[in-house]
Amino acid sequence: MFANASADSRVASKPIVNAQPRMVIGVTHPQTCLILTGRLRALREAGFKVTLICSPGELLTQTAEAVDVDVMAIHMSRHISPCADLHSLWKLWRALRRLRPDVVEFSTPKAGLLGTLAAWMARVPNRIYFLRGLKLETASGLKRRILLTAERVAAYAATLILCNSESLRTVAFNLRIVKAEKIRVLGDGSSAGVDLLRFSPGNSNVRNELSIPDAAQIVGFVGRLTRDKGLPELILAFKMILCARPDTYLLLVGWFDASEDALDSQLIAEIRAHPQIRTTGMVVDTVPYYRAMDLMVLPTRREGFPNVVLEASACGMPVITTHSTGARDTVVPEVTGLLIPPGYPEAISEALLKLLADASRRGKMGCAARAWVSAHYSTEKVLGENIEFYRGLVGAYRKLKGADPVCESAPNQFDNSTSEPLRQLR
Repeated sequence: MFANASADSRVASKPIVNAQPRMVIGVTHPQTCLILTGRLRALREAGFKVTLICSPGELLTQTAEAVDVDVMAIHMSRHISPCADLHSLWKLWRALRRLRPDVVEFSTPKAGLLGTLAAWMARVPNRIYFLRGLKLETASGLKRRILLTAERVAAYAATLILCNSESLRTVAFNLRIVKAEKIRVLGDGSSAGVDLLRFSPGNSNVRNELSIPDAAQIVGFVGRLTRDKGLPELILAFKMILCARPDTYLLLVGWFDASEDALDSQLIAEIRAHPQIRTTGMVVDTVPYYRAMDLMVLPTRREGFPNVVLEASACGMPVITTHSTGARDTVVPEVTGLLIPPGYPEAISEALLKLLADASRRGKMGCAARAWVSAHYSTEKVLGENIEFYRGLVGAYRKLKGADPVCESAPNQFDNSTSEPLRQLR
């Protein structure tokens, strides 16, 4: 009788943990959901019970339906708003106490701060702050100090910081946001990689749809149309380019974002009225637009790791971007594209004119760009690394607590152990 009681006691003392590990992914604004679909789907298919937390919006609902994950709409202001932020923090804490996840991953500035704090308060064992960029890099004065403090608090509340590029990790460490042992990059960086079957060279009807002559050359841009993305400099550079190559068109694939770095109304009106600038608004499927371009430019002032550069490269075109944090990790200089200093219209114009005049060089760079992205940033490789990381994280914690290990019934469909990166292109 006593032996059986002892055995029952041992069973009862073992923590009761769901076989399916629970994971919460949180971002501030529904726009960010556009870059999360592959990541969310891969985690769900790998056996995680995933819940997406974000401010309410149509894109949140569409993402949930597309990848079949649970969602919780919790408003988080993108601006500094103490009263609203405290209310959001309380709602996040309540949500995490109810969900009791094995691991959380919060990214973007406001969700990163409030989410990691709420997870710390709720005693979530694995608290990941996924650093996708540093907004403070283009701020100054009091605002910069506030943003720097917020990043340090988020890093303190997290158990680990993941960066999506090596240069971002270096900057975060140099700013003393986090200690070296608490910050890392998975693989070669990126958070989702590129679907190489979808993003590939091919034909496009975009020229006809946008009334651009077949003989014209198209310089493309993809992303938010804001100051931090370098739009003011790009427009000035385009005017210079027209003096030398009047048959050039500028294709802006993106939307005028009403954020803190929004363009002024005069520049927006100028862009909309220009006879050789085409704007698209928000686009879900960007592939046809990449295929219509002769080359792409991203004159950004700050990044984490811009997916648009990888997508353009996968479509077989060279990219001109800047030496800014994150952006410089996405181009092999003089091999897959060109790097220029941020903030200089003359540098943009000079680089664009150099490549527009040399079709052979563009072709060689485009082939090298697709080969480089295929070796380092395929969806299978990047998401496979992320899945294995999170499985190991949850499994190690459950083993420490004497609970059942992570369920292995769902195989990792993103195993990339046989890939051979073309590191000589780095």
